[in-house]
Amino acid sequence: MTQPRPLPVDPLAEAKRQWVAHGWKEAADGMTVVISVMRAQQLLLARVDATLKPFELSFARYEVLRLLAFSRRGRLPLSSVVARLQVHATTVTSTSERLVRDGLIIREPHPYDGRAAMLALTDPGRDLVERATAALNSEVFAAPGISPDDAAALVGIVARLRRDAGDFTDPRPQPDPL
Repeated sequence: MTQPRPLPVDPLAEAKRQWVAHGWKEAADGMTVVISVMRAQQLLLARVDATLKPFELSFARYEVLRLLAFSRRGRLPLSSVVARLQVHATTVTSTSERLVRDGLIIREPHPYDGRAAMLALTDPGRDLVERATAALNSEVFAAPGISPDDAAALVGIVARLRRDAGDFTDPRPQPDPL
């Protein structure tokens, strides 16, 4: 992957300057936050995509395989995959259809709900997701491009944003062990 030449000025700083110059000062910081996060997502996804390309996996396909591999028996109801990945059911359905076509998962009837489907990891799917995870761990996750302190701060800030947007709730306090 060819790296583009760095720009001589930060386009986001210029956008913020323009926002203020056009009389939108009260929205300038928020615009900068939103666009900064979106640009960071583009940069990180490009690294992830480049790492997954040799495995012929998109990040969506990888996520389904990894989630199934994390489950106790390598299988989950389709509805659980949708809920845990926080994507629309049609996205998981189309992604799973491609994974079935490629022999990486199988679709089975749900043992208790005749209307539901189970997704189950195949041996080739498990092998592929383990190799792809090793590559992601070494090429992306072990060195995301920021210091460990900045990474912890960023994750905390984004978690608060997600929680406040209704993405999840904080866990209830657990009783102390006896």
